[in-house]
Amino acid sequence: MTQSVALPAPPAGLSAAEAESRRRNGAGNTVPGGGSRTYRAILRTNLFSFFNVILFVIGVALLSLGRYSDALISVGLGLINALLSTAQEVRAKRKLDRLQLLDAGHVVVIRDGAEVAVAADRVVRGDLLRIRAGDQIVVDGPLLDGDRVEADESLLTGESDPVAKQPGDDLRSGSLCVAGEGRQRARDVGAHSYAGRLTAEARRSTTDKTPLQRRIDFVVRLVMALTVLMAGAILAQAALEGFSLLRVVQITAVLSGLIPYGLFLLIAVAYTAGAARIARAGALVQQVNAVESVSNVDVVCTDKTGTLTTGRLALDELVPLGGHEHAEVTRALGGLVHNAAAPNQTARSLMAALPATGWTIHDEVPFSSALRWSGVTADEGTWILGAPDALAGHLGRALDDGGISSRTERGLRVLLLARAEEPGAELRDGDGRPCLPGLRPVGLIVLADELRPEVPDTVRGFQEGGVALKVLSGDDPRTVAAVAASAGIEPGEPVPGAALDGLDDGALDRVVAGTTVFGRVAPEHKERIVRSLRRQGRYVAMIGDGVNDARALKQAQVGVAMRSGSAVTRDVADIVLTGDSLAALLPARREGRRIIAGISISLYVFLARVATQGLVILTVTMLGLGFPYSPAQVGLTLLTVGIPTFSLTVWAKPAPPDPRLLSNMARFVIPAAVITASFSAAIYAALYQLTLRGLSSGLAPAKVVAEFERYTGLAYGSGTDFATASATITAQTGLSTFFCLASFVLLLFLAPPARIFAAWTRPTGDRRPALLVVGLLLVFSAVVLVPALSSYFGLITHVRVVYLVVHLALLPWFATLSAAFRHRWLDRVLGLSRPLDE
Repeated sequence: MTQSVALPAPPAGLSAAEAESRRRNGAGNTVPGGGSRTYRAILRTNLFSFFNVILFVIGVALLSLGRYSDALISVGLGLINALLSTAQEVRAKRKLDRLQLLDAGHVVVIRDGAEVAVAADRVVRGDLLRIRAGDQIVVDGPLLDGDRVEADESLLTGESDPVAKQPGDDLRSGSLCVAGEGRQRARDVGAHSYAGRLTAEARRSTTDKTPLQRRIDFVVRLVMALTVLMAGAILAQAALEGFSLLRVVQITAVLSGLIPYGLFLLIAVAYTAGAARIARAGALVQQVNAVESVSNVDVVCTDKTGTLTTGRLALDELVPLGGHEHAEVTRALGGLVHNAAAPNQTARSLMAALPATGWTIHDEVPFSSALRWSGVTADEGTWILGAPDALAGHLGRALDDGGISSRTERGLRVLLLARAEEPGAELRDGDGRPCLPGLRPVGLIVLADELRPEVPDTVRGFQEGGVALKVLSGDDPRTVAAVAASAGIEPGEPVPGAALDGLDDGALDRVVAGTTVFGRVAPEHKERIVRSLRRQGRYVAMIGDGVNDARALKQAQVGVAMRSGSAVTRDVADIVLTGDSLAALLPARREGRRIIAGISISLYVFLARVATQGLVILTVTMLGLGFPYSPAQVGLTLLTVGIPTFSLTVWAKPAPPDPRLLSNMARFVIPAAVITASFSAAIYAALYQLTLRGLSSGLAPAKVVAEFERYTGLAYGSGTDFATASATITAQTGLSTFFCLASFVLLLFLAPPARIFAAWTRPTGDRRPALLVVGLLLVFSAVVLVPALSSYFGLITHVRVVYLVVHLALLPWFATLSAAFRHRWLDRVLGLSRPLDE
C-alpha cells in the first residue's frame, strides 16, 4: 500500500544527517527483488528437490543398516544432482548480476543545499531529486517544478509515447525522463513505490513442474510404492525363514537398487548440458527445468515495445506535398533534425535515416508534448515539424486528410514538415513564448515502430512449429495490430484492455481464445490473459521487458525477459535473452525437445530394468529358490542402464513431446518385462537345480568345486549350506549374464539400426546405438573373463553350463519379444483395438 504520510521537502533538501537517520529508520529506497535469487535460495531449492529427498532418505536407511558404501552412493548421487543444478543456476545468477551491475546508475539528490550523486538505494523518503533527460526515475513522487519534462513510461504501462508532466504530476519509479528537467520529491520509496509494489506481486513463489517432470514423479512414486510392498513381503518371508541380519541387509540393498537413482542424475546432467548449449545461442536459463519446459510451449504471449520492436521509430515513408521534390524534402528534414540542439526520440530516429546538412541556427523551439511541434529558424528559412492537426490551423491552404488518416489507421505515425510563408518568420511572440507563423506544407513524414530484425523469421519459425502468438501491449490497439502484421502475425480484430474489465472467467476465455492482439492493457490484464490461456489447457510462454510484464511472466509456465528490460523482469524470468534476440528461443525450443526425446527413451530403459528385476525377484522368491541378486551384481546396472541411457540422451534428436508417453511406455515395458523376466526366472531355476543335482551326484568337476569353495567360503561336503550357496551363485551368474545381454539387445529395439530389430519402432538409420551395444558386449566379456572383475561383480567364470544355457535362451527370447511387439500382444490380451490412450 502507498505511504500516506509524506515528509516535507525543504528547498535546500535534506541534510546528510537527516537522510542517514531516515535510511536507518526504514525510509530508504531499498528496492525489493532488484537482484537475482540469493545463493542460499538456489542451494535450498536444488538440494531439497523431490528427487534428492528420496535419495537422502534411502541413504539414511542404508546407513542405519550398516551399508555404508551403498549409502554413500545414494547420498552422493543426491549431492551430485544438487551440485549440477546449483552450478547452472549460480552461473546464471552471476551473469545476470553482471548485467544488472552494468544497468546500475546514480541519481542526483539535493543534500545540504548542494547537488550530490548517490546510488539509487541511498535515496530516502523526503529527498529532493534533480531530474534531467536520460535519468531513470527511481522513486514515486510529484514533480515540484520543471521545464517541459516528459517521461517514458513504456516499461510500466507499455505505452510507447512519452507523457508530458506538469508541476504537481506524479513521476513513477521505473519510468525514464526523456525530455526537460526539474525537481522531484521522493514520497514513496522502496517496497511502497509503484515499481516496488509490482515487484512484490511478481515475486510470489510458484512451483510449475514440466509435463515430463510430472510423469517422472508419477513413475518414481509408483516404483517406490511397488518396491516398498515387495520389500515388505520379502522381508516378512525372510523373518519367517530365519534369515540372518546380514542377509536381510543385502536384500534391502538390492531392493533399494530398484529405485531409479541414475534417472535423477541423468535429468540433472541433461538439463545442465542443455542450459549450457542454449546459453551460447543467447538464452540464459535461470530455472533449470525451463530448458525442457520451453519445448512444450504452444502459445507465446509477447509484449510489443522492447520485445517485438526495438523501442525506436523508423522512417517508413516521405510523401512530398505542394509540388516539392522528394530530394528537397529529404534535405530539409535532414537539416532540421541534425541541427536541433535538443533532439527528441523522434528526431534521433530520423537522424539515423537522413543525411546531415549543416545549417546556421538563429532560434530553436524544442519539441514538447504541450506544443506537439518543434522548429528552427536558420539561414535556410523557418522550418517546423509536428503533428498535422497541431499545424493545420496555420497552413495557408487545407491539408488533404485522406493520406494521413489511412496511414494512422494502419498504426503508423504521421508528422508534417512545413516551412514558414515568410522567409524571416519568427517562432516566438513578443513575450518570448513559442508561436507558429503562417505555414505551407512541404511533406508528410511517416514513421513506424522499428521491428527487431530477427522477429519475422522467429515468428515464422514458431508458426511452422504449431505455436500460436498473441501480442499484449499497453500501446494503442491499432498500432499494436500494425506491428503484429509487420512481424507476420495475423492481427485480426484488436481488443482494448478496457473491454476485458468486468468479464467473468468464461467470457474472458472466449475472448482470449479468439483474439490475437490486445492493446491498452494494464499489468493485471496481461496476468488475466495468461491465466485464461492456462485454464484452456495451453502451455504458455510470456515474453516481456518491463515491470508491467513481470506479473504475467510469473503466471506463465515459461517467463522470458529481455536483457535490456527492467531488473525486476529479469529477476522473475525463467530465461533471459542476453542478446535481446527472440531468435534464441528457437534453438532453445529445439534443445528442449532433444532433451525430452532423450529422457523419454531413457525412461523406457530404466522402467524395463526395474519391472524385469522386480518380477524376477518376486518369482524366484515365491519358488523358494533364495534371492536372485547379490549387492555386487547390482553394479552391473552401469552397463545395462547407466552408460546406455546417458548415450541415448546425448544422441537424441529433437522430437515433439509424446502426449501418450506413459501409455506407449506401458506397451513397451510390460511385454519386455514379462517376457524377459520369464526367461530370466526359468534360467535361474534351471541352473539352480542343475547345480544342486551336480553336487549331490558328485559329477561336478574339481575346478568348479574349487571355485564354489572360494566364492562361498564353505568346504565341499559341509552339508546343504554349501550346495545351496553354490546353486545360488551359479543361478545368479546365469541370471545376471542373461539379463545384461538381453538389456543390450533391448537397446536395439528402441533405436533399431536395421529392420531385423524394428519390431517396436522404425529403423533410425543411426549406427551409434549398434556400436554402443558392441562396445558394451566387449566390456561385459572383459568382466566375465578377467577374474578380478568377475569376482568384484559376484560372477563365477568356470561353470560352462551357465553360458551355454544363457546363449541357448537368447534366440527364443528375441523371437518371442519381437513377435510381442510386432503383433501388439498386450493390446490383444487386454482386448484393445486401439492404443491404450485413444
